[in-house]
Amino acid sequence: MTTAQDKAPPGAIPVLVSSTFAFTICFAIWMMFAVLGIPIKKQLGLSETQFGLLAAMPVLTGSLVRVPLGIWTDRFGGRIVLFLLMLSTVIPIWLMSYATEYWHFLVLALFVGLAGGSFSVGTPYVARWFPKSHQGFAMGVFGAGNSGSALTKFVAPALIAAAGGAWMIVPQVYSVAMLITAILFWFGSRTNPAHNVPSTVNFVEQMKMLRDPRVWRYCQYYSVVFGGYVGLALWMTKYYIGEYGFDLKLAALLAACFSLPGGVLRAIGGWIADKQGAYKTTWWVMWVCWVCFFLLSYPQTDFTVLTVNGPQTFHIGLGPWAFTFLLFVVGVATAIGKASVFKFISDDFPTNIGVVSGVVGLAGGLGGFLLPILFGLVLDLTGVRSSCFMLLYGTVCVSLVWMHFSFRAESVAEGQKALAGKVAPTH
Repeated sequence: MTTAQDKAPPGAIPVLVSSTFAFTICFAIWMMFAVLGIPIKKQLGLSETQFGLLAAMPVLTGSLVRVPLGIWTDRFGGRIVLFLLMLSTVIPIWLMSYATEYWHFLVLALFVGLAGGSFSVGTPYVARWFPKSHQGFAMGVFGAGNSGSALTKFVAPALIAAAGGAWMIVPQVYSVAMLITAILFWFGSRTNPAHNVPSTVNFVEQMKMLRDPRVWRYCQYYSVVFGGYVGLALWMTKYYIGEYGFDLKLAALLAACFSLPGGVLRAIGGWIADKQGAYKTTWWVMWVCWVCFFLLSYPQTDFTVLTVNGPQTFHIGLGPWAFTFLLFVVGVATAIGKASVFKFISDDFPTNIGVVSGVVGLAGGLGGFLLPILFGLVLDLTGVRSSCFMLLYGTVCVSLVWMHFSFRAESVAEGQKALAGKVAPTH
């Protein structure tokens, strides 16, 4: 039976719809170097490491601004903060079409990356419009804006093809799209001053919850499910081109088989976390990723065996369709995991969602920044393309071990406390 407390107040749905749309466009622009970086790499003659740095540069600023943006959202409200954030990126996106040197792209990418901070604004903004029993689902719907990563893989190659191979059309179209989105968001969203943290709460008081070890634990989980998602979303188009020899349009389309479920299904992840609990959901997500990354890590291999009939050569390696299927499974798992981690936050820190989600989002974003650079560095050093999945496999191993021992220790402590409470004092 649904009670009045379980119903979303008037204005909640328009806020959710307009915020999700805005976040989708912001994420598409944040991830545009997944496609745009490929012709730029060819034009400038970049190494794999330089390409990784270029692709990751927007992720750096989009991550670093998440904590202050989360705090400002708690203080001033998500509507005005998100609106001004989107407007601040319009000119840098447009100027990207005039860049000619590598450092031009790096500097402008830092400003374009501000769009990635929209997540730490929209998450607390949306969550506070819904009752606790539906916050996981609401944040999952908003988080489905991650599908903007797939959107840019459909749109950017088509724009480049329509312009006769001129990549400059992409930032020009994206700049106009961001301006229009900001205007639509402003007229479609709402403001509720009751959702803001009182002005008497200062920065130091807001940041005190960072002493809680749970915050750092959630940072590690999110650096895997979100950082890994961002890193692969930026890397997979180029991976398909190099590994299987596909052209840009087909490579981007297959890469979207990972990016699309990794975004859209986040809403389902929020619903699952609401029903099954954040811990159980996250635990199974990590195990699914562990298995998939293990299989994806194996490089294309030829080996020769001396048999009684003479030497015989065998080949082991994933074909493009098996590879895409495993990537799809990882995309589904990370979508669910991203939602379940934020269910942890909404359950444990209901009055400081903005600050804590900003810190956790920062950790995830930094993971997304470092991974493409590490992917390129390891590829330059080893020449093995699947080494990117070897790195991710190691990070998931760390998460599983940490999760097992930390929650086991908490369960033991809670059991001992409950047992002590049942024992009556003797006289």
